[in-house]
Parts: sequence; structure tokens; C-alpha cells
Amino acid sequence: MKPQPDVEFAAFVGIDWADTKHDICLQVASSEEREFAVLPHRADAIEAWVAALRQRFAGRPVAVSLELAKGPLVYALQKYDFLVLFPINPSTLAKYREAFTPSHAKADPTDAELALELLVRYRAKLKALQPQSAAMRMLLRLVEQRRRLVGDKNRISNRLTDALKQYFPDVLEWFQDKDTLLFCDFLTRWPTLKHVKHARKATLQSFFHEHHGRSQPRIDERLRAIKSATALTDDVAVILPNQLLVLALVEQLRVTLQAIDRFDAEIATVSQTLPDYSLFRALPGAGPAFAPRLLAAFGEQRERYQSAAEIQQYAGIAPVTESSGKKHWVHWRLQCSTFIRQTFVEWAGATIPRSFWAAAYYRQQRDKGCTHQAAVRALAFKWIRILYRCWQTRTPYDESTYLNALKRRGSPLLNSMVETAKNI
Repeated sequence: MKPQPDVEFAAFVGIDWADTKHDICLQVASSEEREFAVLPHRADAIEAWVAALRQRFAGRPVAVSLELAKGPLVYALQKYDFLVLFPINPSTLAKYREAFTPSHAKADPTDAELALELLVRYRAKLKALQPQSAAMRMLLRLVEQRRRLVGDKNRISNRLTDALKQYFPDVLEWFQDKDTLLFCDFLTRWPTLKHVKHARKATLQSFFHEHHGRSQPRIDERLRAIKSATALTDDVAVILPNQLLVLALVEQLRVTLQAIDRFDAEIATVSQTLPDYSLFRALPGAGPAFAPRLLAAFGEQRERYQSAAEIQQYAGIAPVTESSGKKHWVHWRLQCSTFIRQTFVEWAGATIPRSFWAAAYYRQQRDKGCTHQAAVRALAFKWIRILYRCWQTRTPYDESTYLNALKRRGSPLLNSMVETAKNI
């Protein structure tokens, strides 16, 4: 159900979720009494419990608070139109519990009751969960899962590189990219220097041609390097264990690379169905990887954010300022969506060589003494303000338009751009 500000709920429910069961605390709107129950985490049990709620309250709206914005329990409850879900940040519930229990005592039924109290007493401060379209929710999960696979790819590649350094370091010089199917297939066929030394020249040439190696000078260079290579060690106690590890890691890397390709194809298909995709596709440095991630970060519910600052805070790009007495300090924002922050920071870094003003702004921040990461975060902070405006007005970003706006305002960034242009 899409909640309305003046909706009257028939009952309020607090849930403390777990893997195998969920503790429930329920309060009817017209009563102060609270009912406790335990709900097994099974689809049939959840469906029976929801059916009983619907029958008991004649299908009238029921408010449900829980420490989740996504997950199996949320997915199970979202399909019922009379339930309105109110996600509560786990740290909020923990601090609320500690305010009344300094001993840090904790119990699942108590947490369910505290979630209910937060919902009843502070509902005006809580935001009901309003799911986006199925296509947008699918895109968000696709890009999140793809980024995790990229992390897996990097970890496997690093382990593979480390294993090869133990007995076969020459192959690392022959291939610039270690996260390709070409590299995987080469190691599968010739996992040691001894194996590749025994290969015929024609066989090696045929292998590179089959893998779309069109640069004959590059192929000849590899062949000469293979012929002149010297074994690091001939100790079988070193070679055999690492060889087996390399073969295992290569198979993992191959499967991961193929999975990323499948995700890329699905992401491209889903992105094309969303009307706002064109706004992000044309951004500098976006491309097929970052454009869908930026689209998923903003979403399609324009009423969700009232200002660019809200997105900056949600993404963890905006720092936190604290003051107490004569002390004043700024620190890293801990409570945020890590994936969204990662998206903006990584993309901002990609715009530096592709946007004239972004390169000047980055250099300006470095000249002030900022580290690379701090400068990129500052650039991401500025980019979000620009993208928010484009997103709200449905206007594609145009570099010349923004540069003219800086000129009209007499921005000091223009001086940095002039200096950057002189250094090019």
C-alpha cells in the first residue's frame, strides 16, 4: 500500500527479525494492550499470519516496523497491499534500547516491543517504504550484484598473481591484463614455464590468433620472451602446489568473468526500459558501467529527495559536522549506503580526464593539500549538486552550459581551469 499522511491504521506491529524466526509485538490502535508472538521464517507461516491479520482487521491498513529496508522478510510482506512497512535503522533501535537499558540487556521480544514503540510514538519521523517500479528495483539489485562480482574478480586476480610470482613470474610480464579469458585460457593450457617451453611456435601463434590477437609484433614479442625465459625455480615442492592453486583460481576467474558478462547484458537490457537512462548515459565517464549505477542511485521517485544535500548525506559524500562547547570537528559519515557512495566516488574519479572543469576542480583541491581520495570525494559532492538539478528538471547535462554558468557567476574555478589549460 502507498501510505498517505492522514491514513488511519487499524493496528501497529513491531518485528524483530532473525534467520529462523521473527518475534512480533502487536498493538491494536484503540487499545494499550500488547500481544506477543513468534513467527517461523517460512513462507506458509508468514502467509497464514498475514491472512489472519487481514481477516481480523477487515483489510484495513496495518503499520509494520522492522529493522530492514530489504531482505527476505521485507520481500515477503511487500506483496500484501494493506501492510505499510516502516524501516527503522538498527542503530536507532539500539540507541533507543540503551536509553532505557543502560546495562545493555537485550532480548528479541523486547526489541520487537521497542520497534513498536518507535512506530507508535514517532511515526511522523519515520518514512514508510515505497517500492519503486519492478524494473528500477531489478536494476538496483543487478548493479549491486555486478559490483560484488567485480570485487570477487579483483580478489581472485590478486591471489592468482601472488601464486604465479612463486614459480612462474614471466607470464605476468607477457600479459598486461590478468583478468581476461585470454589469460585464463593460456594458464589452463600452459600452467608452468616448462609446459609453454615445450609448445611449438605454430601452436602458440594459433592460440593468440584464435583469441583475436591481431598484432603480429606483439605476438612475436611474446614468442621471443617465451623462448628466452628462465625458470625461477625447479623445486617441485614449490611448483606443483602453486600450479594446482593457479588452475583452481583460473577456473574461478573464468566463471566470474562470464557471470559479469551476463550481468552486463541484463543491465543493458533493463536500463533501456527506464526513461531516465538517457540523462545518465551521456554523462562524461559514465558509459555502460556507471550510467546504470548512477540511474539506480537516484531512482525514479523525485519526491524522495527535497534537495541535493539529502542525496549527498544519503550517499555518505557529505561529511558530518559536530560541535560541543568550544570544540568543532568534521568527520567521515559512517551511516550511509556504501554502494551508493562507492558509485559516486568511482564515477567522479572517471570524470577527471573527461571533463574540463572536473579536472580543474580536482587539481584545485590537490593544491589545497587534499589527498587524492579527499579530492575525488569533494568532486563527487559537487557533481551530485549538478546531477540533482538535471534529474529534477529532466535536462541532460551539457558541459558548455555549465561552463557558461560558472562564467556568469564569476566562479574562482575559472582561474583554475585557465591554469590547467596552460599546463596541458
